[in-house]
Amino acid sequence: MVARFIDIHPHICSPDTDRYPRAPLFGKQSDWSKDRPVTAEGLIAAMDEAGVDKTAIVQASTCYGYDNSYLCDSIARFSNRFTAVGSVDVLQPDAPKMIRHWVERGTNGFRLFTGGSTAAFDPSTLDDPRSFPSWQLIGELGLSMCIQTDPVGLAQVAGLAKRFPKVRIVLDHLGRPDVTDGAPYKKASSLFGLAPFENIYLKLTPRIFGDVRKEKASAETFFPRLIEVFGANRLAWGSNFPASEGKLSSNLEVAKQCLASVSEQDREWIFARTAQVLYPALG
Repeated sequence: MVARFIDIHPHICSPDTDRYPRAPLFGKQSDWSKDRPVTAEGLIAAMDEAGVDKTAIVQASTCYGYDNSYLCDSIARFSNRFTAVGSVDVLQPDAPKMIRHWVERGTNGFRLFTGGSTAAFDPSTLDDPRSFPSWQLIGELGLSMCIQTDPVGLAQVAGLAKRFPKVRIVLDHLGRPDVTDGAPYKKASSLFGLAPFENIYLKLTPRIFGDVRKEKASAETFFPRLIEVFGANRLAWGSNFPASEGKLSSNLEVAKQCLASVSEQDREWIFARTAQVLYPALG
């Protein structure tokens, strides 16, 4: 079966806190993981309802920190539907060892979480030389690295893309650009400035699908511009379910509506084919 929809940004949490204890980054658990957690089984049910074929589940950093155990256990149980994007503290001397450990457990990529709903963004760790052995190894293993940051960290992202050209870098939530000024989106110039780095990919999530409906922005002007600059083969959809409110099916429908103005071929890349490049296990 050819995958029609692949989600590269859902999260899962287990109710079994004895087997999978909470250990959130920055010491504060996110509200979504407390108020509306979804298990691996719950995610499959939501996928089936929405018509999503496969997912690359992203480690719930604000729930489990660097312990990818529940993620990997779930991949082992549902390997025909899931792959995993884990998290490792790349500043620690044993980070390469831990990367190999989690890869053996089924992870198909990793993520750096520099801030978000529970802490302000701090990009200073992105280009810390202590992380370079991990980046080098990820390149050698042919893995992708997601980066969670906002515009303040995009200069570091560009530096990493140049230093580690073998690593496919995936920018979570598009790096949270300001698109409220509308076309030609000059406020998002730092995002568009990443286009020359061909190993940088962009993740389209509910955040941008909401932002293009604000002030002077519109889906009909923003997404064609994004595709013109980056190419659809460097864009991939992610639901952020259940961190983003609403059902997975509803989030997918909004994404479809926002991308209705782009070609069918471009939508095929955004909704499935780019995901398979980033995470070959989904192929």
